[in-house]
Amino acid sequence: MKNIMLALLIFTSLISAVLASQTRIKDIARFQGVRDNALIGYGLVTGLSGTGDSARSKSTLQSLQNTLENFGVIIEASDIRSRNVAAVVLTAELPSFGQAGDKIDLTVSSLGDARSLAGGTLMLSSLKAADGEIYALAQGVISVGGYRFEADNNVVQKNHPTVGRVVQGATLERSIDNQFLDEQGRLTLILEKPDFTTASRVVDRLQNVFSDLDVYAVHAGKIAISHHSGRFPFQQIAQIENIRINPAQIAKVIVNEKTGTIVSGTQVTIGDVVISHGSLKLTIETDYFASQPYGIFTRDSEGIRTEVLTDTEVNVKENNEATFISKQTTSIADLVDGLKALNLTTREIISILQALKESGALNTELVIQ
Repeated sequence: MKNIMLALLIFTSLISAVLASQTRIKDIARFQGVRDNALIGYGLVTGLSGTGDSARSKSTLQSLQNTLENFGVIIEASDIRSRNVAAVVLTAELPSFGQAGDKIDLTVSSLGDARSLAGGTLMLSSLKAADGEIYALAQGVISVGGYRFEADNNVVQKNHPTVGRVVQGATLERSIDNQFLDEQGRLTLILEKPDFTTASRVVDRLQNVFSDLDVYAVHAGKIAISHHSGRFPFQQIAQIENIRINPAQIAKVIVNEKTGTIVSGTQVTIGDVVISHGSLKLTIETDYFASQPYGIFTRDSEGIRTEVLTDTEVNVKENNEATFISKQTTSIADLVDGLKALNLTTREIISILQALKESGALNTELVIQ
């Protein structure tokens, strides 16, 4: 009985480990036709305490004049002197299957020379998509994650006060019906990172789980799925996106020279190689001192003056050479740990990785940012 319980425990642990390493299809792919769309608009922000656009922003003056005319107030643009108004650009994301009446967030960015949008209110503005149609109307109080204060030519600023957000400030005026089934009733999966191995695993997994589906890969990033009945049950679409697979892992080492950051999968290995790294430190120190003549015989003598002399000392210090020997089973993680144990800096480790790539011992993609 103890052996049976132990075997069950080991089997359960193995199943849990396998499931933990697997990824849902919905996390690495999307259904064709299901996507967000960009919205953009133009508007005016009012209520600014003297931090809005100046008279040099002609577009702001013209917009304010047009707005006042809509309310029956006739005024020339040249008569407007207020800095409490700013012209802004509005951007938002139109979600998939959005319905009329839904609320979405939008970003407000200054278009002119306003100093801050803090405390401002966005006037009613329209948001359009790429087809030129109006999909949402926006207005509301702007939330700015920064500030800017000026007094007597002194400026205190934090973050970017000319960019803010209006939470739930846009209301959809049109419903979006995404067509995720083509004319033949097929469903199409689009992989976020096209890969032949991952596509093949998705096809095999779906064929094994669903006997009523015809699944084939169009190419490395596109998989077509059709139902035998010609029509997909809604529940089955939800089941498809929750199927778990093991996506192919691409061997890649990311190196950021600016920050000294190295990111790599632990499965990346290097070939047999011997790494020898030494450093030479050269120090040059120069001291200056004045040679001052003295004595009664030099007081009235011509050509005798104070001279500035230098005393230069050159020191050369060579550190002990660091050596690291790897085998074919050595991973990047082992290499980095070993080089750090030799007291090498991150910059030196990056140089060694670059040399490994050039020598052919690093059989992976090295991305230097």
